[in-house]
Amino acid sequence: MIDVDTLLYCRWVVPVIPRGLVLEDHAIAIDGGRIVEVLPGDVAAARYRGREVIQLDTHAVTPGLVNAHTHAAMTLLRGVGDDLPLMRWLTQRIWPLEKALVSPEFVYDGTRLAALEMLRSGTTCASDMYFYPEASVRGFRALGMRAVVGIIAIEFPTAYAADAEDYLRKGLAARDALRDDALANFTLAPHAPYTVSDATLQRIAMLADELDLPIHTHVHETEDEIRQSIAQYGCRPLARLDRVGLVSERLIAVHAVHLEDEEFQLLAERGASIAHCPASNLKLGSGIAPVAGAAAAGVNLAIGTDGAASNNRIDMLSELRLAALLAKGATGDASALPAPAILEAGTLGGARALGLQDRIGSIEAGKEADLVAFDLAPPETQPLYDVISHLVYCTGREQVSDVWVAGRRVVEGRHPILLSVHQDLMAGVGAWQNRCRQVLLTSGAS
Repeated sequence: MIDVDTLLYCRWVVPVIPRGLVLEDHAIAIDGGRIVEVLPGDVAAARYRGREVIQLDTHAVTPGLVNAHTHAAMTLLRGVGDDLPLMRWLTQRIWPLEKALVSPEFVYDGTRLAALEMLRSGTTCASDMYFYPEASVRGFRALGMRAVVGIIAIEFPTAYAADAEDYLRKGLAARDALRDDALANFTLAPHAPYTVSDATLQRIAMLADELDLPIHTHVHETEDEIRQSIAQYGCRPLARLDRVGLVSERLIAVHAVHLEDEEFQLLAERGASIAHCPASNLKLGSGIAPVAGAAAAGVNLAIGTDGAASNNRIDMLSELRLAALLAKGATGDASALPAPAILEAGTLGGARALGLQDRIGSIEAGKEADLVAFDLAPPETQPLYDVISHLVYCTGREQVSDVWVAGRRVVEGRHPILLSVHQDLMAGVGAWQNRCRQVLLTSGAS
């Protein structure tokens, strides 16, 4: 008998690779934070002895969901700018509130709240773009969640940094300080072409090559953004990013709502990824991203929630369902982006975009054990004919029972295990809510 840390006996295992496969009555052996083997339950019982043995008799176990784009700390701004288009939302609500409120404490509290929501809905890894990356990592770590944190760059000053070079300098220092954190990785995160100069984008392209980091940026989110780029630079934003050397396998093009066929081809040829944020795109009136066409062209598709200030949920399950339905409605093709493809986009697709495909995103021997158990026994998911179809079209976040990150159980029976050490969290959220209300009242924007 081989001793392992954990032995999960599962009614179904959905490994994601190969796409569409569902393994019945299988077990997952975990040791040292990694998956040792996935095998039939009876064989596992004869081969392995788990220090912890968990029976998941009515559950489907999948890789942890990977949220390819969010602004975690903005959970504290949930609902403050509803029913406004993007630029009014930014200029009249978000940027004034951030100017008044954002600090390391704001980021830490907001990120903890976001991590709590994400873990309870099956997300084990998030790609975050915000200020004070050390505070962001501390917030994710506090709940035991994996994070890929952006080294943000933007041209205008904030409480965090004075100019683009200052943002980069501070972000790179944070990366150096946290290089030994096993659950923290980094991207270079220029906010968007309309807020970042050519000189800064060129600097980021050089840093990405030098440090082997992904590049995470908003692009082609609105038609107005494209018109302004053509007027100012003589080309569309993606072409401008290509001109300065950013369109490569490192690029994560967030939103990418307004793409043309030749832009699909460019992204596919360069090995770039799209982080599709369907709910935020709809809520801000930005449009419906043509991701079915992009995926058909060979672009790696990942899914993100965006932040709670523009979504207002950080729920990857609801995002997967919406992404699948929008693809069908936009194309008139009911077979567009079927459930197995969408589940892959929400797991391995996100891992690929972030350069983590060798570590997470599928249930395979040798990978880190980021796993989610969905209880499919409730009446809302009965009868059950197709497990993957149910996970995408039917299952809700209330059916997430257990979550593991690098083999450590962080949610048990719907309860985040580390939450008990954060009894200050909800009181802190209330205090931030009061401060936010006061800023809105003072500015006359409430």
